[in-house]
Amino acid sequence: MHPSSTRIQRAWEGRISGCMLGKPVEGLSMRKGPEVLLEQLKLADALPLRNYVPDAGTDPMISSQSACCLGHITRSEPDDDINYAVLALMMLEQHGKALTTTQVAQYWLKHLPLASTYTAERAAYRTLLVHGEEWFPERGEAGFDIAECANNPYNDWIGAQIRADVYGWVCPGNPRLAVQLVTEDAKLSHRGAGIAGAQVVAAWGSLIPSHTDVAEALTAAKPFLDDCPVAMEAIELGESLAGDTGGGEAIVKHYGDMSAVHTLNNLALVVWAMLTYPDDFDAAIGEVVTAGLDTDCNGATVGGLWGLQDKPIPSHWTDPWQGQVGVSLAGQANLELGDLVDRTVAVLDTLSST
Repeated sequence: MHPSSTRIQRAWEGRISGCMLGKPVEGLSMRKGPEVLLEQLKLADALPLRNYVPDAGTDPMISSQSACCLGHITRSEPDDDINYAVLALMMLEQHGKALTTTQVAQYWLKHLPLASTYTAERAAYRTLLVHGEEWFPERGEAGFDIAECANNPYNDWIGAQIRADVYGWVCPGNPRLAVQLVTEDAKLSHRGAGIAGAQVVAAWGSLIPSHTDVAEALTAAKPFLDDCPVAMEAIELGESLAGDTGGGEAIVKHYGDMSAVHTLNNLALVVWAMLTYPDDFDAAIGEVVTAGLDTDCNGATVGGLWGLQDKPIPSHWTDPWQGQVGVSLAGQANLELGDLVDRTVAVLDTLSST
């Protein structure tokens, strides 16, 4: 077995399981707020949240996602968090270290359905459709300054951060390369804090395997990030609340009326959860989801980073979806976990040898 296979498998397992945990309550959290989310979890007798959300007939927003609920799961259901992880893998398989923002745009147009994008990604997609040359997806140049795609009102929201994980996974011990690659991806749709959040996830993920704990890895990642004071403030807020079980609530309160899908508030939650529960996967994803905001994105990011520690993901998270990974990419609907692991390890090998 390849020396990185188990770690990569656990990263995929953690990311998918965390996403599935947060998916049934994402709409509830974003539209009704963390207080209603907490109330519904209490009504379902699901607190503390240490397993998948029950479909207890409490709120129709949860019931509408019953395929992701406890006792109903047969595979991981399609979600943009997993789409983007698979898409990053596909792009790296073809382009490796040479990946450019133009190539990311071409991949989106060929493989990513418009209806599977949201906020900054949908705005960037619209710009590509309106201004791009007719044959741009197949060959040639975009025909306009592709940086215009990031000129949208959502360019500091969470979208780029949820596209970042795989770039860290395939660059163990090489945060510079991880940041280079994720930046090429992120800048298609994001600027400023939006790019910085993606860089944090990629650089941190690249360093977790080579450090004794996740806090040391995060500290080591900071010099590789672009200068973005507000992103650093979010990191430091998460760090300052490490070990505080009320940290999630404090972060949500700190950012007040900021969009529930902004980069900064969600980044602070990810940092807090990782540093507070580095030895307890159940609590790490359970508490970051319970805190609210973008629940599936944060569950996925925390789950993936946690798995990079090479600690086992408890089987009650992975057994229900049976290694079956749903996606909504062009020509793809159901993927096998084992195949994703093998492909990711192959990219890791290629990047480390070139």
